[in-house]
Amino acid sequence: MRAPVTWLRQYVDLPADLSTVDLAARLTAFDLKLEEIASSGISGPLTVGRVLSLVKEPQKNGKTINWCRVDVGPDHNEPATDDLPAGRGIVCGAHNFVEGDLVVVSLPGTVLPALGFEITARKTYGHVSDGMICSAAELGLPGDGDSDGIIVLEPGSAEPGDDAIELLGLGEEVLDLEVNPDRAYALSMRGVARDAAIAFGVPFHDPADVEAVTVATDGPGAYPVEVQDLTACPVFAALTVTGIDPSRPTPAWLAQRIELAGMRSISLAVDVTNYVMLELGFPIHGYDRSLLKGPLVVRRATAGEKLTTLDGTTRTLSEADAVVTDDRGPVGLGGVMGGEEVEMTPTTTDVVIEAAVWSAPMIARTARTQKLSSEAAKRNERGVDPTLPARAARRVADLLVEHGGGTLEEGLTLIGEAPVLPDVTLAADLPARVTGVDIDTVAAVEALEANGCEVAVDHGWLTVTPPPWRPDLTDPYDVVEDVLRVVGYDQVPSILPAAPAGRGLTTAQKLRRRAGHVLAGEGLVEVKTFPFAGEADWDKLGLPADDVRRRQVLLENPLSAEDPGMTTTVLTGLLRSLVLNIGRGHSDVHITETGRVFLPQDGDVEAPIYGVDRRPTEDELAAFAAALPAQPYHVGLVMSGERVRSSWAGKGRQVQWADAIAIVRHLAEALHVKVEVLQAELAPWHPGRCAAFVLDGVVIGHAGELHPRVLKAYGLPPRVVAAEVDLDALIEASPEIGPRPQFSTFPVAKEDLALVVESSVPAGDVQATLAGASPLIESARLFDVYVGEQVAEGHKSLAFALRLRGPDRTLTEEDIRSARDAAVTAASERHGATLRA
Repeated sequence: MRAPVTWLRQYVDLPADLSTVDLAARLTAFDLKLEEIASSGISGPLTVGRVLSLVKEPQKNGKTINWCRVDVGPDHNEPATDDLPAGRGIVCGAHNFVEGDLVVVSLPGTVLPALGFEITARKTYGHVSDGMICSAAELGLPGDGDSDGIIVLEPGSAEPGDDAIELLGLGEEVLDLEVNPDRAYALSMRGVARDAAIAFGVPFHDPADVEAVTVATDGPGAYPVEVQDLTACPVFAALTVTGIDPSRPTPAWLAQRIELAGMRSISLAVDVTNYVMLELGFPIHGYDRSLLKGPLVVRRATAGEKLTTLDGTTRTLSEADAVVTDDRGPVGLGGVMGGEEVEMTPTTTDVVIEAAVWSAPMIARTARTQKLSSEAAKRNERGVDPTLPARAARRVADLLVEHGGGTLEEGLTLIGEAPVLPDVTLAADLPARVTGVDIDTVAAVEALEANGCEVAVDHGWLTVTPPPWRPDLTDPYDVVEDVLRVVGYDQVPSILPAAPAGRGLTTAQKLRRRAGHVLAGEGLVEVKTFPFAGEADWDKLGLPADDVRRRQVLLENPLSAEDPGMTTTVLTGLLRSLVLNIGRGHSDVHITETGRVFLPQDGDVEAPIYGVDRRPTEDELAAFAAALPAQPYHVGLVMSGERVRSSWAGKGRQVQWADAIAIVRHLAEALHVKVEVLQAELAPWHPGRCAAFVLDGVVIGHAGELHPRVLKAYGLPPRVVAAEVDLDALIEASPEIGPRPQFSTFPVAKEDLALVVESSVPAGDVQATLAGASPLIESARLFDVYVGEQVAEGHKSLAFALRLRGPDRTLTEEDIRSARDAAVTAASERHGATLRA
């Protein structure tokens, strides 16, 4: 909201010596944040001049210039000569002025920020131009689109030599304020002035205090209106002004104010409606009465109905939009923009003034679906003061009568009643408890009443009735914020809460950090990606149509239509990150991410929504938690390029599917969890190079090389490997979470064992069999695989290092032999293994 300071002072008795900087600082502390203090930045002798003579001189380049003699006042004129009157010679290329016109002249020494340089006397087109006749664009003023046309002042509005900076309001300072969406009232001079009055404790003069109705509602001038949908339009007011003189210009002060506020001056009738909107924060629309055909009807649009709005765009409407119609059909998009067919023009003499209250959610939807964020829509979608329609319409009518010579027709059309905002009840000590500031009941009531609220006090409770311009006051904490605005946010003490003793990271948090250290030690770089995915991700990963990972928790308002839901695998974000890194020239990329995945529940479970006036009960929290999707932590990794870098020491090594498996094994070992590794087939991994990790009979993750089709879909190089495992499952199985195992203090015995099996038998299966063959076998580690002449064709030799230990004694030779024989027997029975000679 752009608020000219002199306009603001008209409604609030600010101290005369108050600087604009101090005013802006106080308003910022009052929750109206300052973006900037705007001013023209023009300095130097900018004066009014009268064109004494004008000679058109064609040039060789085809351009015609005007050689002018301009009277710029006795303090700035060059003395008269025998041939020339007192004045200055100026070359001008514009042609929209004649002799005798009053113009704006920048004399040498004037600085115009819009041009970026200081005006000097210079020789051009054979003359010395001693200044410049200015256009609106050169002065940084909003113009009518004709950037080549200079400013021509109204006859009698000034005299040569007058200060043009003061005349045009170029010395005016304007507060550019950032208005939060919940403070729609501040999108008006009325709202900013009221807050300024509260902030400084000075009187406020409400511009809406006009006599709304002086004529009967059924008078002959009351334009017929029918509202068919009071939900879409709860209040509709209309007045008619006739006999406006279209030749009358907009008063300079009014045009200046709306232009300083960021709008363009168009014509008297249009400027007045814009002025009142800026003044009161209530959008007004005017119809050319001579172009209307029949009564106005407010209704919902029919699907596919067309309307050409004032911006010249033909729009296709839906049943969610409200329209104002006459006998021919829609003539306005309710609360957003009027129609082109009944637009007020510079020749309009009779105006029907519309001031209506519209449904804020409806306006917000229409503005977005139609991509039409008009000034009216910005205010209507945030909520306007519903008590203003009749007074706002009367304010417009009075200005048109005063400055346009029109006549206010007898009769006011007023349909509907302003909706009443619900009361808010809160404990009288709530402001003090929430803010930590000593705010007693009297101070709280005074602050609320200053904001326009009505307050009733009853046995330590406050019942607050918000003013009609504050629909944002809906719960006790909104009320507390309004109290604190008046008391001062700077009064809130900066006290850090005392940290409770004996608390720190939970065991699960410590183990997640340990997992991060393990992955960093493996040379992986952690990334953080958005947890959103869509159908395109599942298609790239090659997931079957019935894959459970395609079932997502969908978002009501996703950041992107391509990613409408929460991801069910961390690989979606990791592969996007890998694509980004490789696209930027990094060939060896090893990255990891630990994050939550979101697994929807079976069946539709609706989460309850609780208020903020109290803490939910334990049962309510349990009901809310039951409606949430499962959100386990998963850890994932992807690697491409070289695992061992090539260097002067030798050739490197490309990543292999076994590298991903080894990292997950290492992670499980660091958490003291034993996982079983089995061959598996699951998208997006290559079916022949994919391993599943099994914990207590449940698959908790996979690792291996990605399928070539997946790599092609992502545009990745070959041999990219990936892994994903349920980190929560590993942590829950860790002995540091559950019962701790008993450790033996007796010495270990070592035995090596070589077994011959068929080539198709996974080494991991044999290893798992050996480790579980006897309670005395503590571990079995594969340290060699041999295929050659000493092994039959189609077979391989697997060498394992067995570690044996007794829980309560040192093992004897018989114990060791018995455990070794049990291991060989188990491997023979399950895998057809034979002991290698």
